[in-house]
Amino acid sequence: MPMTLETVSTTRAHGGIQGVYRHASTATATPMTFSVFVPAHEEGERLPVVWYLSGLTCTHANVTDKGEYRAACARHRVILVAPDTSPRGDGVADDPAWDFGQGAGFYVDATQTPWAPHFRMRTYIEDELPGLIAAAFPMADMARQAITGHSMGGHGALTIALRHPHRFRSCTAFAPIVAPTQVPWGQKALPGYLGDDRAAWRAHDAVALIEDGARFPELLVDQGDADTFLAEQLRPELLAAACDRAGIALTLRMQPGYDHSYAFISTFMADHIAWAAARLHA
Repeated sequence: MPMTLETVSTTRAHGGIQGVYRHASTATATPMTFSVFVPAHEEGERLPVVWYLSGLTCTHANVTDKGEYRAACARHRVILVAPDTSPRGDGVADDPAWDFGQGAGFYVDATQTPWAPHFRMRTYIEDELPGLIAAAFPMADMARQAITGHSMGGHGALTIALRHPHRFRSCTAFAPIVAPTQVPWGQKALPGYLGDDRAAWRAHDAVALIEDGARFPELLVDQGDADTFLAEQLRPELLAAACDRAGIALTLRMQPGYDHSYAFISTFMADHIAWAAARLHA
């Protein structure tokens, strides 16, 4: 591995290796930590990559510790990469609120003070980290990628896939923020990071991207009907309507009794890995 990549920890799981790594990010100008699970594989074998983007307040550790993805990744022979949700550390701007600042990067490149110097998560996720994965993990087949995520990370997965439909063979989401320009979380974060030009917000709103002509062949979304954020913040019906108008095949599964937690995510994680794998191995 390159000298710039520090191994924080590795452990054996389901025949593969779960690792946590740290590096000095050019995009964020901070150290960044991420996790990678690599299933057992033959020498020279290349495996497709699934990206998992986390939600508000989370780091790479939430899904790594509670996501229950490793058995499914081992079975379907896919690598899973879980980045952090924002830059962190001394000198990095923050906000007292839990839904803005550190832990709440919204996968955008901030243009506003004091966020612009470090909050460049779009560049980090779309460009820098994929390049690092390609260089540091030779078994990763970057020609076969899928993306998924939860809540704010579901927003990230949908918008990144819609902006880069030829990069990803699969896109799924757990309880995503589908229309941040229309809900309180996004109406706080997007002007805070990007300023008052609402046109700039649309590149970070899945429904708006679809309205503006972005397309992805098919999407899978799981949403718990007992999620306390459902009516005010998530609003999957807006995505369903946009996909219907655009002719995008959306599988929206309303899961009875499930909330917004990792108990929900871990229950359906294997389904999302299998969905991705079917398209990655096709």
